[in-house]
Amino acid sequence: MASLLIFLVTNALPGSIANVVLGTQASAGEIAAFEERHGLNRPLLLRYVEWIGGILGGDFGTTFVGGRSVLEEILSRLGVSVWLVALGMFFALLIAVPLGSFAALRRRHASGFVASMLSQIGLSIPAFWAGMWLVIFFAVNLRWLPAGGYVPLSRDPVGWATHLVLPVASLALVQGSLLARYVRSAVIEVISEDWFRTARAVGWSRLGALFRHGTRNIAISLLTVIGLQVATLLVGAIIIEQVFAIQGLGSRLLLAVSQRDLVLVQGIILILVWAVLVINFVVDVVYQAIDPRLRETGATS
Repeated sequence: MASLLIFLVTNALPGSIANVVLGTQASAGEIAAFEERHGLNRPLLLRYVEWIGGILGGDFGTTFVGGRSVLEEILSRLGVSVWLVALGMFFALLIAVPLGSFAALRRRHASGFVASMLSQIGLSIPAFWAGMWLVIFFAVNLRWLPAGGYVPLSRDPVGWATHLVLPVASLALVQGSLLARYVRSAVIEVISEDWFRTARAVGWSRLGALFRHGTRNIAISLLTVIGLQVATLLVGAIIIEQVFAIQGLGSRLLLAVSQRDLVLVQGIILILVWAVLVINFVVDVVYQAIDPRLRETGATS
């Protein structure tokens, strides 16, 4: 269903693909040859069947611009975006868990209010805006970090890390602020339970009782949000790639859209949809690993 929707939406765009790719000076014969070569003169349903059949066989087709393999184009950029999204989520969690827990445990104190306010401020800042300010401060003024670009890990590990600091920080600050709100709510719910008060009564400290007995409940709540935020993080990564001139999958997608290279657009979007589905599947598996009661519920139903 997702593949059909992607195919129909991309092919519903107005205008002639051949005119965009070949230019306005192309002759009628050149346009006809282009459409024949790429199958654009065939019925829409037949084109979809051929496209999805090729994908199931591992053939994503060739790009309209340049005639390169779509799969090779995707794989050449995929690693950059994977690093960006994975590290962004990792550091977002490093921000969210302590900040949200502190805001919940100190919610009746000024320090807890300040922590909640910081997360709210971070939530209201777009990732690209945070990225621009990070570039101005750390790259332009202090000259500590590069303002953009990307270096492969295999070529230069230090350069790879320094080039990813600012884009990853841009994503992590925004996502971390959002996740901190959910962590705060989950921690407040945990410390309001009777078993938490019992643990406190027998001598456990607040942090000890929370991390010894409440980690599972907090992790389940947090996993729900992580699964839902994957798509948001992918979109944010596309924008961040533009801000920092990173040649990842997102920047390639935008270039393909501007060139009306629809077969490449379809392939990239399909890969992103698959990524969201796989991550949500992994989240469900981790759910059951954390809370065995979910396995028992699924077995009885």
